[in-house]
Amino acid sequence: MSPEYPFDEAATARAVIDDSGALVAWNEGARALLGWTPADVMGRPAAELLADGSPVLTGTRWDGTVTLRHRDGRPVRVWLLAHHSPARDDDPEHWLVVSPLAASGPRSSDDLLATAGLIQSPCAIAVYDERLRLRRINDAMREVIGLPEERIRGLRLAEIGGGPHSAELEQQMLGVLTSGRPQDVQTYARSGGEDRAHAWLVRLAPVTDEGGRVRGVCLAAHDFTENYLARERLQLVNEASVRIGSTLDVVRTAQELAEVCVPALADFVSVDLLDPQDGGELPSLFAPPLSLRRAAHHSVNPGSPEAVAKPGDVQEYPTGSPQADSLVAGHTVIGTTEGGGLDAWLAWDPVRGARVRELGIHSTMSVPIRARGMTLGVAVLTRFRRPDPFTPDDVLLAEEVTARAAVCIDNARRFSRERETALALQRSLLPRTLPRTAAVDAASRYLPAARAGVGGDWFDVIPLSGMRVAMVVGDVVGHGIQASATMGRLRTAVRTLADIDLAPDELLTHLDDLVVRLSEEAGAEGSPGEVGASCLYAVYDPVSRRCTMARAGHPPPVVLRPNGAARRVELPAGPALGLGGLPFESAELELSEGSVLAFCTDGLIESRERDMDGGLRALCETLSVYSDSLDETCDRILHTLLPPGGAADDVALLLARTRGLPSSQVATWDIPADPSLVAPIRRQAVEQLARWELSEASFTTELVVSELVTNAIRYGAHPIRLRLIHDATTLICEVSDTSHTAPHLRRAKTWDEGGRGLLLVAQLTQRWGSRHTPEGKTIWAELSLFEEE
Repeated sequence: MSPEYPFDEAATARAVIDDSGALVAWNEGARALLGWTPADVMGRPAAELLADGSPVLTGTRWDGTVTLRHRDGRPVRVWLLAHHSPARDDDPEHWLVVSPLAASGPRSSDDLLATAGLIQSPCAIAVYDERLRLRRINDAMREVIGLPEERIRGLRLAEIGGGPHSAELEQQMLGVLTSGRPQDVQTYARSGGEDRAHAWLVRLAPVTDEGGRVRGVCLAAHDFTENYLARERLQLVNEASVRIGSTLDVVRTAQELAEVCVPALADFVSVDLLDPQDGGELPSLFAPPLSLRRAAHHSVNPGSPEAVAKPGDVQEYPTGSPQADSLVAGHTVIGTTEGGGLDAWLAWDPVRGARVRELGIHSTMSVPIRARGMTLGVAVLTRFRRPDPFTPDDVLLAEEVTARAAVCIDNARRFSRERETALALQRSLLPRTLPRTAAVDAASRYLPAARAGVGGDWFDVIPLSGMRVAMVVGDVVGHGIQASATMGRLRTAVRTLADIDLAPDELLTHLDDLVVRLSEEAGAEGSPGEVGASCLYAVYDPVSRRCTMARAGHPPPVVLRPNGAARRVELPAGPALGLGGLPFESAELELSEGSVLAFCTDGLIESRERDMDGGLRALCETLSVYSDSLDETCDRILHTLLPPGGAADDVALLLARTRGLPSSQVATWDIPADPSLVAPIRRQAVEQLARWELSEASFTTELVVSELVTNAIRYGAHPIRLRLIHDATTLICEVSDTSHTAPHLRRAKTWDEGGRGLLLVAQLTQRWGSRHTPEGKTIWAELSLFEEE
């Protein structure tokens, strides 16, 4: 007696036969029927009990009358009902064979139960006694079960149904029998008399006698399959609208489509997409064989053993395959493995054909994925665990879900294409490599936003006159191609303004005016939103080892001094670019040689979990970990500060380790206001070059010094100073005075006595220019010595 069924089981003869045909279970009812004890038959072939030919057990249920051998040798004619149970968890494959024995019980109970049967009711009704043995069924229930009443009378519900649904329903009946309270149960299963599964609303009610004693259970089953399926379809469509398209990622969206359809609509779903052609557009005409890329698949089985292709693989599909047939036809195509159009395809692909036969796949439904008049790919739905084929209602449901997914896939595809275009534009506008300068060693990183798209973050290192270098980091408001284009315009403007040696606060003022004009132009053209940006600009002089910087609404830099801890630089914030009319302030910082400056955009230090102050503290802690390699430090900072899934905003990071020019590489002279002393100054400059072992540059340097010093004496204001600076490859000649009038290069006419000095300087030097200083101006010229080995 099983714990789930507390009544005597001797009213049914039960035996279990394993997949080898041996008897593995034998109950007391079977002993009473044939006289054999469990010890006599357990482990022996069940065919030995047959007195005539052996029946062939096929399908999921078998019934028939056979002649068995009694232990005393006489034949026993018995009607048998057999249920096949596939392997499940630890329960191996087997056949459950049952046969009802003569029913016993009080006669009054028989009469009561027979009256309660309601034989003429159109509802399927069955009546069970106090031991939950079947007593009566009506005609409607007989059609559902598919067996005559006289054959199954006396059997339990679990023995009649033979599946887990029947066993669960029997437990509900036991609860009604013991409590005396009715109960409603919903189940979706296929009974023995049905070709496909149905949804049933089962009402269980106690049957009582005149004294109120529970004498049995009445089971009434109502078929509400259409309502059930309609509700399931509505739920699936609603789930698809919620789950599909959660990200703007093509592969993820395809995976969501597959997951929504399994197991609600199919046992296995594959999504294959078309690759764009050379022009970037998807093909519009299809001629097999078709090349499709597997985007996603999903199965009721872990690991998706049904999949022949892996995500990312490209496969060719010939005529006769579900993928090719539906794309060529332009509509949904249903196929079956038994004469349903898939035979030629499976024969063409032996690996796929073997997989189909192994798994028992019987039906496929291929649905083109179309959106905005374009075909993006095809989704193939497959059934093997569900026994019923696809129906017209399934086609409508699959097309509805696929249409919703198609729009999301197309949106993701368009976003990906725009993102790739913006990223290509962004990277083309950023410096490919940073220049090698005598002032700093630099390293940088740029990472686009993980989900929001490419933004307008940029960085730059700009060599300036006098061995100085400018470092800039900026961030344009917004994302996409427009932000990248604006970033390119601002970076070009910064380089142009830096070339005329503007101070950081003056440069930001001019840049602010440019952003205001760009915003006005965008408004005049009807573009949405205003142009805005933030920027940090710094100039470092390796001779004085001082760094001057200003910022416009940008995060402050962080400095790591040698043998010290990193800390943020206290710098006036300044308004963001684009507000217009507000001043910017500069700050000057003295840096020891080997100090590291860290410039970044807010995408690195700000997030939902951390504000800017917390991000700057984390940046200081990470930067303080010593490393000789700036590239390794960049990678460590990104790994430490960014979440595993990537930053929500663009990230630009620039690290610069300062160098210093020793005093031995700089020579300075104060120039008296006497033109006759130009010759001695030239000699002193030549002697200095000899001490630096740069005598090969003496001739050119002598001419440049003579022209610049002579111009300063004639047109400048005292005091006048000459400075020579050199490193391994460059010699710089600078002449400073207190006049703010800048010289201009012009072409002298034939009869002019002067005006050829600066033209001569421009021809002899690599480049020349002038810059304004707080005291006046400086004219400089740069000579190239030789290439660094």
